[in-house]
Amino acid sequence: MDWDSIRTQFPSLSDWTYLNTATFGQLPRCGVEASAEHFARRVRTASADFLDWYDDADRLRGSVARLLHATAQDIAFAPSAAHALSTVVAAMSLKPEDLILTLEGEFPNQLYQGNVRETQWENFFEAIDSKVKLVAVSEVNYASGFRPPLAQIASYLKEREIPFYVDGTQSLGALQFSVEKIPVSVYAVHGYKWMISPPGAAFFYISPEFRGRIQPGVVGWRSHKDWRNVDNLHHGSPEFSDTAEKYEGGGLPNSLLYAMEASVNLLLVIGSENIEFRVLGLAKLIREKLQALGGQVQHAQSQIVAAKFPGQDVSLLARRLKEQRILVSARHGHLRVSPHFYNNEEDLERLDSALRALL
Repeated sequence: MDWDSIRTQFPSLSDWTYLNTATFGQLPRCGVEASAEHFARRVRTASADFLDWYDDADRLRGSVARLLHATAQDIAFAPSAAHALSTVVAAMSLKPEDLILTLEGEFPNQLYQGNVRETQWENFFEAIDSKVKLVAVSEVNYASGFRPPLAQIASYLKEREIPFYVDGTQSLGALQFSVEKIPVSVYAVHGYKWMISPPGAAFFYISPEFRGRIQPGVVGWRSHKDWRNVDNLHHGSPEFSDTAEKYEGGGLPNSLLYAMEASVNLLLVIGSENIEFRVLGLAKLIREKLQALGGQVQHAQSQIVAAKFPGQDVSLLARRLKEQRILVSARHGHLRVSPHFYNNEEDLERLDSALRALL
């Protein structure tokens, strides 16, 4: 791959050493242009073609489905991954004694749901009893980079008919994922990180089996299966379609989705396998550099590198690096470094040199 040419899609990288995709991904030029073109099109057409915007959104469904090895009918758009999880939990109508199982140190989306049982990974399977009605975890932990064995979990839960929700916000776009290999019930992604898309552009896969069990939690003018017949919108209780679109309810953030489509197309052109190889390779080099500086790196399976530096205030380190236009993060005592495919070895050398001086 011509990574230098691809890097020109991200103009911020000429002024910043950006190693912070786990917080925000950089939006490519093509995404900015696609969003701007949508607004220009609205001016040209006076929005007379607004139904065509939904056809274009369906095209994006197909592109997202390619990333997941799913079908377009399995994909619903949402404002955020939190919206997707809340939709699922609300639709399940859990009883007071029913539990949602998640891991300790999970992202707040999972922790803030009612009736949550937290467990350490070492005790994960022992924590699954008759009270557990949903398991919800992240594919990659946002603070530590821990990557649980999703295929093993999915197989265990499928045998027990327990729905499995996975948040791929900190993984998809960097790491490959297939619903054929890992049969989850729901896989939700907010695209503003590794999918290099704007905030507010999110989606979730929901398996055909699971969407047959739960009703939409948000109901609006697009809930009825014949919503495109805008001249005679259905009045009365909506008849839902069999597709994941039924969970969207109202209108879509079209300008954001056009930007996401451009970003997804860029990811598809580069290739998920190429991106994962590139990102994990950069992360490996970062781990080696941080360890050489005395950092204690916990996990080596993901693209998020989290290191502890005994005796150091990692929040202060991150602020000092920012003063030098080097962006990383501090999360729960870890210095978190998160490279994407648009980074290069020069970025890593600048981080290494600056950290060496600070430490």
